[in-house]
Amino acid sequence: MGRNLDPQCKQCRREGLRLFLKGDRCNTQKCAMVKRNFAPGVHGPKQGSGGASLTGYGVQLRAKQKAKRVYNILEAQFAKYYEKAVSKRGNSEDELFRLLECRLDNVIYRLGLGSSRRQARQLVNHGHFQVNGKKVTIPSFQVKINDVISIKEKSKKSPILQQLLETRQNKEPVDWLDFDAKEETGKVTGMPSLEKQKPAFDIKAIIEFYSR
Repeated sequence: MGRNLDPQCKQCRREGLRLFLKGDRCNTQKCAMVKRNFAPGVHGPKQGSGGASLTGYGVQLRAKQKAKRVYNILEAQFAKYYEKAVSKRGNSEDELFRLLECRLDNVIYRLGLGSSRRQARQLVNHGHFQVNGKKVTIPSFQVKINDVISIKEKSKKSPILQQLLETRQNKEPVDWLDFDAKEETGKVTGMPSLEKQKPAFDIKAIIEFYSR
């Protein structure tokens, strides 16, 4: 699956908010949104944060682009998530949000086992995690209720994962995930709620964009 190789700080500046693409660095004074809080490009300083005023279509487009950048997903895969969401019974907005949140790389990030979704994706690709005791190397793998996510035994010796386990002590996963610090495992205890989590992008605008 392809990856978005655009400069990460420029992505945040284009959307006008911190997308936390570089993990904890985004909470420091080194963050581009602190030093250059305006859209990239020669006209960026005049446009300000997030760019110029947008039309209705522009608002929908930016919502879609923002979500894609948050979850590090390219257009083809994102469009498939939309098609899958609208094909299911129930609220399409809720379904799309669940599909995005239940990606394995996002779950790893939510559990604090990755400083960013990009790092979580890389760790999954390298085979460091198991779901219900079986190694999974597909970042887009969809987790289900009662799935148990664990670190592969050999990978526990990795300096990167040891550091992540130490720093995650100050982080609490979202309410639909549980982390057992003693066993160093995470468990899916529910499903993500659009109402409770309130993402930084407008799901309704995304649905409207694709349904034009």
